[in-house]
Amino acid sequence: MATVKVYDMNKKEVGSIELPEKVFGAEYNEPLIHQAVVTYLANQRQGTKSTLTRTEVRGGGAKPWRQKRTGRARQGSTRAPQWTKGGVVFAPKSRDFSKKMNRTAKQHALFSALSKKVADGELIVVQDLRADNAKTKEMEAFRKAFDFKKRTVVVMDEPDEKVIRAAHNLPTLSTISVSEINTYEVVSNAVVVLTVGSVKKLEEVYC
Repeated sequence: MATVKVYDMNKKEVGSIELPEKVFGAEYNEPLIHQAVVTYLANQRQGTKSTLTRTEVRGGGAKPWRQKRTGRARQGSTRAPQWTKGGVVFAPKSRDFSKKMNRTAKQHALFSALSKKVADGELIVVQDLRADNAKTKEMEAFRKAFDFKKRTVVVMDEPDEKVIRAAHNLPTLSTISVSEINTYEVVSNAVVVLTVGSVKKLEEVYC
């Protein structure tokens, strides 16, 4: 098991914790991580866009003028794509973009991503995370104490509305609960911050 330091919100060392080997000591598997990220992003797409083709636009049944001897280009319908209020060529239609990935593969991708963060020194464990007054300055002080300059995600053991509200206005700091953790959130952020409670919950669920 890897042992990492535990800090308070002011970056003062308050102890250490052993990370479960299964979750934080997995072998790095980049293709599996890539598959998990692509699957996650594909499943976020709604696929609800839809426009009308010339056969679906209302009107245009009559030929606008006769075929010959008018001096104008021949036209068959006022709902052809070149006309105002005409149909759309190759109109986009609703479709399902979702992809499937089995649960075991998803878990191994998450373990691999978390283990990579530990190996690179980009995973930090804090004793607890609090914002008693739900003020942005409280989470900003936390960010400055650890000198987080790049995108950082804070994983809480339980959703805390005050912490979420306090971090909402910080563009480089996001918060999620441990039940929402996924491979995309881990790899898309430069630093992952876990509370001691979230580490224990990951151990309970996966070990």
